[in-house]
Amino acid sequence: MESNGQLADIRSVVEGVGAEDDTSVTPLHQIESLCMSCGENGITRLLLTRIPHFREVVLMAFECPHCNERNNEVQFAGQLQPKGCHYQLEVPSGRTEILNRQVVKSDSATIKIPELDFEIPPEAQRGSLSTVEGVIARALDGLQVLQDERKKIDPEKAAAIDQFLEKLRSLLSGDSNFTFVLDDPAGNSYVENPYAPSPDPLLSIRFYERTPEQTAALGFLSEPTAAEEPAPEENNLMSDVVPHGSVGSVAGRRAIAQCNPDEVAAALCRYSAPEEVDTLPTTCGACGVKTVTRFFATKIPYFREVIVMASSCDICGYRSSELKAGGEIPPKGKRITLQVKNLRDLSRDVIKSDSASVKVPELELELTSGTLGGQVTTVEGLITKICESLERIHGFSLGDSSDEWKKKKWTDFKLRLSQLLSLEDEWTLIIDDALAASFVSPATDAIEDDKQLTIEEYERTWEQNEELGLNDMDTTSADTAYQTTN
Repeated sequence: MESNGQLADIRSVVEGVGAEDDTSVTPLHQIESLCMSCGENGITRLLLTRIPHFREVVLMAFECPHCNERNNEVQFAGQLQPKGCHYQLEVPSGRTEILNRQVVKSDSATIKIPELDFEIPPEAQRGSLSTVEGVIARALDGLQVLQDERKKIDPEKAAAIDQFLEKLRSLLSGDSNFTFVLDDPAGNSYVENPYAPSPDPLLSIRFYERTPEQTAALGFLSEPTAAEEPAPEENNLMSDVVPHGSVGSVAGRRAIAQCNPDEVAAALCRYSAPEEVDTLPTTCGACGVKTVTRFFATKIPYFREVIVMASSCDICGYRSSELKAGGEIPPKGKRITLQVKNLRDLSRDVIKSDSASVKVPELELELTSGTLGGQVTTVEGLITKICESLERIHGFSLGDSSDEWKKKKWTDFKLRLSQLLSLEDEWTLIIDDALAASFVSPATDAIEDDKQLTIEEYERTWEQNEELGLNDMDTTSADTAYQTTN
């Protein structure tokens, strides 16, 4: 019956993580399934819902009326994310409130505590919606369950596990510092940041490209090995297949427009048209099958030469676009400051490289380099993407279980962010790029006549050069070869 305690548990979970959804009209599916504890048939209930500012999930709850076995599980109904995610949370001793941070763990995620050399592999704990404390407590229960049998068979191993369990319990009591690491190649896991949209000094987030091995482990096609490469004749045949038409200026424009939003293609072609579009073989970042990347070089006035790259997969439909700065690495960094005063300023073209940081002093908003990746957009589009990104990673701020001050802080910030686009007050956009690979278009033909746009060059610090890998870069051999040829 749908009025039993298990249904109440599901409803409470859904109401806690999806307060924005009307769960009363969401269909609750019920299927009969085998109980792995007693071998009789139990009931599994499935409910599709959405975690606010995260993504769609399927909540599953099983209950056996014969042995009262019960368990819950979370699986993701959305797409595979373009990149994997790596969360690292520092938990100081005595800060037990940090253990209450909510954690979404997918089936492919690995959890580590380096201080104890402890790792929870993906197969050990299935997808779950829990807290830091809940994840550790669940691991404790899993290690404790067979201790009585171990003591009879291997007392030494059982004693070692008892000592390790005491170390885990000390983490839950706040007696020790430790690091909680959550790594998910699928990009579908999450650790709560209670200070969002401001950065959390204890939480670091990193997104990375999946390796072929990780892609294969997720069940997708990975790049074939050398032994699996097709014959040269097959390669020649494949190179003649152009999914989006012949290579050239017109075809290149069409291909780029297919792979990017219309405003991106229009912003790029506004400055100069590509004379020739080239292709290079690559693999799809989502499914791993062979595809091609189209690219062309062009010059943007008052900026520099850039390389536009776009790819799309005809198998899974994944699309990506990227803009890379061409030419040599500039000797100085660049800081661009724009005073936004009118609607015309919101429509200015913006190129934000993946090495650029973004600041809005009026909101005390700062995005470090690498956040959002490279973007070709407008001022309005950049603020919109920032808002969407914050909503995606913000997590559980609007759930029924959240503190009222957290809800109010996020609501106030969203209101102030929307006020930027409505231009109720003037505001400032600062793009700081150590590689000088970012750009904001001027409103006048001569950039020096644009009084609202300020471009400042500065010397990079040693730390910036170290992060960019410039301190150890040795170009002596290349310079010698260049001088010899001339």
